[in-house]
Amino acid sequence: RKPGISPLASPPTMLVARCIPPNLVRLALVAVFALYPAVADADGGDRDVDTVADPGEGPSAAADASVGGGSAEAEVESFGGGVDSAGASSGGGVLRMQLKKVNRPVRDAELQSMKLSLVTALGVTSLGAQGLVEAVELKNNDNLGYSGDIELGTPGQTVSVLFNTGSANLWVARKAALAPESKHAHFDSSRSSTFVGTKDAFRVEYASGRVKGFFCHDRVVIGGLVLPKFTFAEASDLSGLDNFEEHDYDGILGLGFEALAEGGVPTVMGRLWKSGQLAVPVFAFFLGDRVPGEIVFGGVAPEHYVGDFHFVPLSSRSFWTVELDQVGLEGVGVLSSPKHAIVGSGNSLLMGPADEVKSLVYYMGAMEIQGLWVIMCDSDVPTLSFRLGGKDFPLERDDLVVAKVDDWCILGIMADADNTPPQTWILGGVFMRKYYVQFDWGKERIGIALAKQTGKDNFV
Repeated sequence: RKPGISPLASPPTMLVARCIPPNLVRLALVAVFALYPAVADADGGDRDVDTVADPGEGPSAAADASVGGGSAEAEVESFGGGVDSAGASSGGGVLRMQLKKVNRPVRDAELQSMKLSLVTALGVTSLGAQGLVEAVELKNNDNLGYSGDIELGTPGQTVSVLFNTGSANLWVARKAALAPESKHAHFDSSRSSTFVGTKDAFRVEYASGRVKGFFCHDRVVIGGLVLPKFTFAEASDLSGLDNFEEHDYDGILGLGFEALAEGGVPTVMGRLWKSGQLAVPVFAFFLGDRVPGEIVFGGVAPEHYVGDFHFVPLSSRSFWTVELDQVGLEGVGVLSSPKHAIVGSGNSLLMGPADEVKSLVYYMGAMEIQGLWVIMCDSDVPTLSFRLGGKDFPLERDDLVVAKVDDWCILGIMADADNTPPQTWILGGVFMRKYYVQFDWGKERIGIALAKQTGKDNFV
């Protein structure tokens, strides 16, 4: 038997293929492509990269904020011993972008709008020790993507963006790029009193296609964080991006480093930290399993993880890339020794070198149907583990299954795209649902802890 050929006795391939609804196959294939720009040098090339001050070590800090009678908690968790009180001297707080409904007092929308307008008008870059704290509901698209709302312009126009750690630009669609019947929202620059256009062309290439447009400057609001005159792109041509209408987002907000920024423009995370609005230069993801999740700017959310963080230093300041010690499979042993792993929210699955993926799924007893690897749902699947920084992070069968069709289960594993750096695994949504990940911009590392999923037992 060759790798990739299922050892299971099964119905003919065509019969099985007909059992998988075409829309599910299409949605899965659309979602799995990594949203990573095609770059020749994953280490950032010769571009100069601004360094960020180390927030330091020390006791944890917390700040409470009250807006219009409502309240929210600004939580700063310890990072390798804690957050130095001096490290929080940037004057910022923690922005928690909720991907779920939360039982919090109703805020006074008019007062909040006045505060944001005042911040922009005065050009305020630091809001004091408390900072602005805001809960924003985001959407889980069948575990294949997570998107949330931001505002652009004055007055603010709401658009939904994918928070993507695999790129570094912010872009949103403009009306001319969309079909008349499109469900997507768009940014209308003519309605913004603070908009400044440019003739500087924008182009970014993803594994799933390209986006083109022009850079501009305008106000960007992420929850309660405000970036006046921020440089982003209006996308005027989305024809090269595969199946854009199938997605729930209207644009992409990149959270990668400056080396990935097309046009050499500032990044959202870099500008937020320099503005003094964050307690520490950290953001963190909780990806809910069939339920909404949360992204936090300026710290972590202790209620979404259990145990301690295991920190792994970055191997380059471009993608969020770390050294990958090994990939192992229970009962089989070490199947490969790739060099790197990219932990990223821009991909919904696990994506690895083609030969290694074929070996893995062979030992799992999977068969390939229409580009997807499927198993019988009642079959035993050995535990897959990734060793990062000397520690194994296991994924069991239930963690690996992304969809079920009758008695068949679709595995969230796929061979890499053409633009993925060689000998690299991308640990996307399948990994980030099992593990809560903090991205430490200042200390150039990631922290991984077991996620606390609703309805599941979590033991450390």
